[in-house]
Order: sequence, then C-alpha cells, then structure tokens
Amino acid sequence: MSVLVVIPARYASKRYPGKPLAQLAGAGGVAKSLVQRSWEAACAVPGVARVAVATDDDRIRTAAEAFGAEVVMTSTDCANGTERCAEAHGILGGDYEIVVNLQGDAPLTPPWFVEDLVSGLRADPAAEVATPVMRCDGAALNGFLADRAAGRVGGTTAVFTREGHALYFSKEVIPYTSQTFAADAPTPVYHHVGVYAYRPAALDAYPDWQPGPLEGLEGLEQLRFLENGRRVVCIEVSARGRQFWELNNPGDVPKLEEMMRDMGLD
Repeated sequence: MSVLVVIPARYASKRYPGKPLAQLAGAGGVAKSLVQRSWEAACAVPGVARVAVATDDDRIRTAAEAFGAEVVMTSTDCANGTERCAEAHGILGGDYEIVVNLQGDAPLTPPWFVEDLVSGLRADPAAEVATPVMRCDGAALNGFLADRAAGRVGGTTAVFTREGHALYFSKEVIPYTSQTFAADAPTPVYHHVGVYAYRPAALDAYPDWQPGPLEGLEGLEQLRFLENGRRVVCIEVSARGRQFWELNNPGDVPKLEEMMRDMGLD
C-alpha cells in the first residue's frame, strides 16, 4: 500500500525558463527555491513512503541534492510531468501502489490535498487517475475571467459527472455562466489543482500513447488519459483557510510571496 511522490522539475520551461530555481521569500524573509518548497510540501504529507525530484538538468539536481532531496535523472525527451513521473517510477523500481505527481510549481499545496487524492483513488476502483478540484468563489472566478480577458492563463478549470469522473479540463473558464457572484459566494466553476495520483498501470502506459488533438490544443497533459478512454476522478478538496496558487508566470512570484506572508509560512 505504498505511495511514491515524484516532483517533476524541468529547467527549459517555455513560459518561465529556470522556474524550479526561482526564489520565493517566506514570511520570515528567507528565500528558498520553488523546487525546495515543493519538496518540503511533499515531505509534509503523512503516509508517503518516498519523495523524489525528477529532472533532466544538472543545475536542478545540484540544487535539490544540496537541500537533501533524492534526485532521479530522467530523459530530456519527456514531454511533460506525467511522462517524467512514469520514467522516474520505472527507475525507482516500479513497485508502488500509487504514484503521486506533485508538480514543482505548486509549493503551497496543503498535505491534505494529497491525502484526499490518495484516499479518493483507493475508494474508486474504476478510476485510474485522481486529481483535485476546488470550487471557485466569486473572487477566484473573477480573477480567472480577468486573466483570460488580459490574454493570460491564470489557471485550469474542470467539469465532471455527478460521480466526479472528469469530462474535460480547459485553460478557458468552463462552464460558461452569465451570472455574477459576490466575492465569497460559491460558483459552478471548479479550479483544477495540478496534482495527480496514478495507478501504476495507467502511468506506465501513458508515454506510449500519442498526444491527441485536445492535449495539443489545450497544452494539458491530463487530457491524454481522457482521449484514451481512461477514467480520471476529480476529488473536491477544501483549502481550510489556506491560500493556494500555482506559479505559472514570473508575475506570480510576488503573489505567492504575499500569500506566504499572510499565512505565516516561512
């Protein structure tokens, strides 16, 4: 019943080259790299057997080993984090019950997100992948809409069945709604959080599938599972008062630092 957490960390990001080594100052003013903060978030999850950083870049390997992380060197041919997790899983023995992909741009991921994800996958035998979603309040939805109006990708949204099985993920704001919502009011839009739990068979099969047209258009790796008929279950999670955001663009650094100050996170 073992769980492996892999943190894929790529230096050559198109939108933000060198992103894993970007420095984020916490509430106490101490700066740590994005990959270190992501590793610390993974290490805070109870019940995890092993945490490893998967990269193809010696600069990231050197930085990660300096703060004590186990590092797996993977191919430069990996097209996304899921492919990198699949390769790392094979290198590390391939005998884990569940593999978690904690993407290296989500350092504020609360540990219960991963706990809920693992529990949700175990509870749904038909699902091969689990990923968390959070219901947007009016403030979050307005932020997404403002980003899109300005031509920025501020986050990914998800739609799913009554049973929680994913129908689609998009960088557009879906579903469309003409309603307006108060800042603290719940909305019908769900923010997809970029964390994944995979059953090993689905993860190992993933690199052999050709990317489909939807994955190519959206640039969302999880769509490859849907385009190949694999069931992805969306697990609704609660922030419990914690602020959460991924680092997508250089402009997100001050936003994340402000959130850490507000929450008192060093």
